[in-house]
Amino acid sequence: MTNDFESIKSADTILIIGSNTTENHPVIGSFIKERKKKGDCTLIVCDPRKIEMTKYADIHIRQKSGTDVALLNGFMHVILRDGLHDQEFIDKNVNNFDKLKETVAKYTPQYVSGITGVSPEIIEDAARAYAKGPNSAVFYTMGITQHLNGTDNVRSVANLALLCGMLGRPGTGVNPLRGQNNVQGACDMGALPEVIPGYQKVSLPATRQKVKEVWGCDLPETPGLSVVEMTHAAGDGRIKGMYIMGENSMVTDPDSAHVRRSLQNLEFLVVQDIFLTETAEFADVVLPASSWAEKDGTFTNTFRAVQRIRKAVASPGEARPDWEILLDIARRLGAKWEDMNSPETIFNAVGKITPSYAGINYARLEGGAIPWPCPTCDHPGTPILYTTGFPRGKADFSPREWEKPDEWPTDEFPYIATTGRLLYHYHSGSMTRRSSTGEFIKEMYIEINPEDAAALGVEAGEKLKVTSRRGEVSGDAKITERVPAGTVFLPFHFSETSANILTSARIDPDSKTPGFKVSAVKLEKVV
Repeated sequence: MTNDFESIKSADTILIIGSNTTENHPVIGSFIKERKKKGDCTLIVCDPRKIEMTKYADIHIRQKSGTDVALLNGFMHVILRDGLHDQEFIDKNVNNFDKLKETVAKYTPQYVSGITGVSPEIIEDAARAYAKGPNSAVFYTMGITQHLNGTDNVRSVANLALLCGMLGRPGTGVNPLRGQNNVQGACDMGALPEVIPGYQKVSLPATRQKVKEVWGCDLPETPGLSVVEMTHAAGDGRIKGMYIMGENSMVTDPDSAHVRRSLQNLEFLVVQDIFLTETAEFADVVLPASSWAEKDGTFTNTFRAVQRIRKAVASPGEARPDWEILLDIARRLGAKWEDMNSPETIFNAVGKITPSYAGINYARLEGGAIPWPCPTCDHPGTPILYTTGFPRGKADFSPREWEKPDEWPTDEFPYIATTGRLLYHYHSGSMTRRSSTGEFIKEMYIEINPEDAAALGVEAGEKLKVTSRRGEVSGDAKITERVPAGTVFLPFHFSETSANILTSARIDPDSKTPGFKVSAVKLEKVV
């Protein structure tokens, strides 16, 4: 996120796109609802489903799944046509303005309506509301990123913010909400295939030299593989062994049947987790880990705030904190890391190679969370990014053309299936299905529009089979206007009826993210 939570209180217009905020990020959802109820705030919600947040929306845009680039280009067309862009901000801070104007010229409200199914009038109303602000913030999540063109979606969101100068001050910003409690921290620490901590690329000689000096080892020059790429490599024998830590691939990864075959093809699999998950059942070795409440350390939240966590209870049985397990393995492999013997010493080592964390230490964190960048010990941290411009000098508009998704409806597969989370469950369900909240919803169901249900002769509660090019899954039909005609929604938390059997393992070429949100399917009543 470019902005902190406090910034929400200053937003005059809030645009939510591809985010079921109240179910997947309920704390931030409550902040937005509070701003809407108490303040003079215009709320725009762009989502094919009638999620809870649409109850509070001034404008609900129900675009077809997979048409976000066209919709956002339509907003920018209207803003440019009506002279609502921030020319002063653009001249000072952004390159490629002419290219953006050229690209969005054809995306008239009428043209975009034909792609998205949204009326031209609503497109114009939303575009004007965002542009006029005067402070407008965008919030998005995996409804934007989990597409084969997810990078284009994100670039289009950034283009919109740059066009209207909605960065660098309270109430504005481009704010991707992280999906789990320490996803931001994991990425900051280099849990990505092409970087070390601090997003420093392994391909750069300076990065590799820094690692050699601090870690005492040589770093490969080429990036590694993403999660989905590793699964492909395991499937065709290029990867013989795998170490999976805190990830339940059998439930959360695309094309579950392919994941199963790939795990079975491995010669050696280690799984480190707090429960014997569906993935751990394939493991040759299971390493029991401690939960978040059983260890010390730090988490970095979605707006980059580094926070101390403290051990509250003892770990059961043989479970140990992740850092202890990893250090033991590293030392047995020859690592000379004697000076790293606690969460604090490890955190200090991170600061030596990560400029954005260099000014943060445990003593400072006793006074509260500190958002990075925090380059020195006397720096207060950075709640809002880009207040004085962009680190590289000028940002670039990166205009994108809308392209029809690879998984578009056909005669054989005439419907779109989209997957997502529920309020009562957390990701693969490995924790929530073992807790009391999991009792509220115990099994997978399929949301279907009344129009489609009538055409198929399906009544509420009857079994409905959904089939894609990769497999099929059945569940109880939940007939609801929440989904538009032509679309079904399936929660993915349930391993015994895995929604991800349907999804494709093809990935965005830039981000390597799978396209969970658009799968072409056919529907049949189970008799």
